[in-house]
Amino acid sequence: MARKKEKWSQDVTENSDAMDLKEGVFKQDSAKKIADSLKKSAESSQRRKSSPFRSAMSMLTFYINRAGDQLSGKRRQMLEKAKDELRKDFGKTPKHGK
Repeated sequence: MARKKEKWSQDVTENSDAMDLKEGVFKQDSAKKIADSLKKSAESSQRRKSSPFRSAMSMLTFYINRAGDQLSGKRRQMLEKAKDELRKDFGKTPKHGK
């Protein structure tokens, strides 16, 4: 029997030392909710290896890159806005205005 080959990104998601995320965090309907959930997860994580901000931003960027062409333009825009919300949550300047 051939063993089912897993995607490397799935392995990273399931077994990395990054942090535990609330299920469905990236499917929420608000950029602010996504950012707040990521911030909470990053700050409470005992497994992260960098600052809470870097860990949260890395997870969001990883998700966007992994989803690639599967993301609609509208969904990608929402996730990019979540990056700016995350920057605001951590007291940093948003990249895309406001």
